[in-house]
This record gives sequence, C-alpha cells and structure tokens, in this order.
Amino acid sequence: MSEHPTGASQPEAGATLPVSAPVPFLARIFRAFRYRDFRLMWMGACASTIGTFVQQFAQSWLVYALTKDPFYLGLDLFLGQLPIIMFSLFGGVFADRMDRRKMLLTSQYIQMACAFLLALLFVTHVVQVWHILALSFIVGLGQSFGGPAYSALLPTLVGPEDLANAIAMNSIQFNLARILGPTIGGLTYALFGPTWCFTLNGISYLAVIVSLFMIHVKFVPPKTRERVMTSMGEGIRFIRRRSGMSGLVVLAFCTTLFGFSLTAFLPVFVRTIFHKGPETYTLLLVFSGAGSVCGALIVAAMEKWKGQQRLTVLILAFLGLTTAAFALSKWLPLSCLLIFLGGVAVMASASLMLSLVQLIATDAMRGRVMSVYNLAFRAGMPLGSLAIGKLIPVFGVSTALAGSGFVLVAVSLYYLIGRSEIT
Repeated sequence: MSEHPTGASQPEAGATLPVSAPVPFLARIFRAFRYRDFRLMWMGACASTIGTFVQQFAQSWLVYALTKDPFYLGLDLFLGQLPIIMFSLFGGVFADRMDRRKMLLTSQYIQMACAFLLALLFVTHVVQVWHILALSFIVGLGQSFGGPAYSALLPTLVGPEDLANAIAMNSIQFNLARILGPTIGGLTYALFGPTWCFTLNGISYLAVIVSLFMIHVKFVPPKTRERVMTSMGEGIRFIRRRSGMSGLVVLAFCTTLFGFSLTAFLPVFVRTIFHKGPETYTLLLVFSGAGSVCGALIVAAMEKWKGQQRLTVLILAFLGLTTAAFALSKWLPLSCLLIFLGGVAVMASASLMLSLVQLIATDAMRGRVMSVYNLAFRAGMPLGSLAIGKLIPVFGVSTALAGSGFVLVAVSLYYLIGRSEIT
C-alpha cells in the first residue's frame, strides 16, 4: 500500500470517488473509513471506550453510595485527571521522539491491570473509597502518556483532506460508547453486580491492543539528544507563534472548566432533584451520549467553510445556556431534551476546536502541540468538578451548575466580541 505525503495510507482500491461526481451524503459523512488502519483503530478504540463507560457507570454510582458526599465524585474525577495535568507535557515530548504504538500499548496495559485489580477488590469484599481514588490516579498516569501518542497517531492514519472527518468519526465512537457503555453498565450492575462492570472493562482493552498490533505506523521518531525541557519549550513557542492557537487552548480550558461538569454530578441530580435511582441516571447519560453522536455527525458532514471559528464560539455559548437550563429544570422530560442538546453542543464544539488545532500543527510538533491542547482541555474537567463539588453543599446543585453555565456564556461572548484572532 502506497502512502500520502503525510504518511497516511491511501484509501483502498475503488474507494475513491471521481472528482466530478457528486459525493453522496452518507459517503461524505463516513469518508475516513476508506482507510484500513483508521477502521481498525476506530473499532478497537470503540470497544475499549465502551468498557471504560461500563466501569465509569458503576464507579460513579458506588463512590456516591459509599460516601453520600458529592465532593468525592469531584475528587475521583480530579485524581483521574491530575496525572494528565502533571505529566501530559512530558508525554507529548515522548510522543514526538518515541514509537507511538509502544507508548499506547504501555498505556493500555496499565489501565487494563487497574480494571482487573478493582474487580478483584470488589469480589473479595475489601474495597474502600481510597482504593478507587488511588486506582483512578494510576489510570490517569497511563493516559497522560497514551493520550498525546494517540492524538499524534490519529492524523497519520488518513489523508490531510479527511483529517477533520476522522476527528469527527473518532468523536462518534466515543459517544456511541457513551450510549452503549452506561446501558450495558446499568444492566450488568443490576444483574451481576459491580464486579462484572470492572471485569468487562478490563477485557475491553484487548480490542485496542489487538488493533495496535495490526495497524501500520508510518511515523519514524527522529534521533535527538535535545533535553526534554528544551523540546517542551519548542512546543509552547510553536503554539504562541501560530495565530489563533493560544486562544483555542484557552477556550478548550474554559469549555471543560465550566461546561463539562454536568455529567459528573448527574447522580446528585437524580437523587436530590428527581428522587430516582440508577435507571434514571442511565436514561440521562444515554440522552447526553445520543446528543453527542448527533453533534459529531453534523461536524462530519460539514465541508470546509469560512467562519468555523466563530461558529465554534457560538456553539460554546449555546452549551452554557443548555447547562444552566438543565440545572434549573425540575421536569425530567425537559431535562432529557436539554441534556441531549447539551450533548450536541459539547461534541460539535470539541470536534471543531480539535480539528482546527490538528490542521495548524505539523507532524514533527504534533505530539507536543496536542499535549498542551489536551492538558488545557482535560485540566478544566477536574478543576471544575472539584470546585463545584465544594459549592454544591453551600448553594445547592442547581445554583452551582447554573452559575457554571452562565460563566461559559460570558466567556464565549468575550471571544465573540473582543478577540478577533479566534472569530
């Protein structure tokens, strides 16, 4: 199989449509699947992510059941993201100078071992909250190096003209998993107990491990004796020099800081606002995931057009409004609609921002650039969750989440009105 200049494999024979022929709608949406290696990675990652959400369902519910304190939900998320905050910049440097496949495999082995260990703790009836928190930290440690490697590897699996579509397709697999994972998790939890939720997650890592052994990785890391800190500084300077890149990093942080905390505190809404159980928690997660799939499909169908940056900021403002409206809603059907619309906004904005960053980055700098972007994107989630976890006992869950949504609206308006390099 021959290669594109970017190192991505060409579509399989017969898959490329004539230039003059109109491209069918479905073919335009799923055009990244013409690439064999992308298909393999997509399927492996989807299976693994489903397992992750199966475990996340059981883990969130059990942390709240064991402690009856929303702060521990935020703390669990914070500890899972803390290693990413601490080490992902180093992970980005290594992704540009090491074998990205080996980095990803090591990350998968660590996460798989943690899932099986948690299952063992539950089956022997010795699990405590600190066990869950400690294993969340270790999983985050594996992700801090695997995340930049995956972000750097993904664009090399497709041609440059299909990069934005591949990013949207990757978002779709993530959000299909958000729908299927909680559904499977809820059924598994009800029928077999939490032990099997963690066991299924451990087994699911085998899918992505197999796919990593099957793909052809074209990137050859350059030999260098440059110090790690020097390489890291080059990545930061690259971001500062590129027009609009710094603003995208700041927006990514604000998006997750103020707009992504809703799902972390769904157990609190289910228990205190709707007075329901795990089945309602599953229902809301499924609506959120379905909205995210729709948002990613919309982005996948889009052709390149001017004004994408402005559209991204408008969608972020809409996300803030839907978050605030959900927080203030007391009617479950309305809340299902609002969390669906929030899911659309979450994934559309995240996919658009990520595609803009990936198109600006060069392959030699991609690991470092994506590590900075991913750090900003993921750092907002634990910090926001930890802060809101502290504010909920003081102001109530509705007021705390509504305030977070309105702050995101304000940030979006600031970039729409005053920051022309983004819009």
